[in-house]
Amino acid sequence: MNDLFDMPSYLEHSFLGLVGLHLREALVPVLAGLLLALPLAQLCVRFRWLYPPVLWVTTVLYAIPSLAFFVVLIDYTGLSELTVMIPLAVYSLVVLVPAIVDGVRSVPQETLAAATAMGLGPVRRYLQVQLPIAAPAILAGLRVAAVSSISLVSVGMLIGNEGALGNMLDAGLKYNQPRLVWLSVISTAVLAILVDALLIVLRVWVTPWMPRGGGRGARTVLAKGTAR
Repeated sequence: MNDLFDMPSYLEHSFLGLVGLHLREALVPVLAGLLLALPLAQLCVRFRWLYPPVLWVTTVLYAIPSLAFFVVLIDYTGLSELTVMIPLAVYSLVVLVPAIVDGVRSVPQETLAAATAMGLGPVRRYLQVQLPIAAPAILAGLRVAAVSSISLVSVGMLIGNEGALGNMLDAGLKYNQPRLVWLSVISTAVLAILVDALLIVLRVWVTPWMPRGGGRGARTVLAKGTAR
């Protein structure tokens, strides 16, 4: 069993090291995308005319193949993790912005009026009222963005061994080692499933008033995105 997880020296990491690297390269961009999407989505809610062009720009950026994105960035960020993470953060916007906008717009006007009557300003109303109510839609978007990001990290193997678990796939194909190929594919899939499960648990914890199904919101958001 130990031999299964032994990594060749040219991968420069242990198996657990590659798992940690994969999580960092996948989830840091999603977090960065969320921090960018929150104020951007609020602007789209407040100024409705802004939403179509923002959605158009994020969709166009999402349509850029990841490898082409890497090639453009290499001149500026080199063969580094940052070259992989910047496109992933950009790609997350096409899922997160609509999820947040739809969630915030679903807040009843009566609730907003009550919050205003209690003296809450726009910022406090957004943070304390709109975002908590929109949490199910936001977490559904996060689930899609996180799973997509985990799968796309492996493409980084094409630029200077920055694909984390994808590096095993590349090495296995180059040196005819099926063990590394299968371990890379299965590990990436398991990692995506575990992260998705953790986000479901988080959704149940932060929205105790919601039904425990949790699948419908994610499927709705997933319908708005496409696999790369």
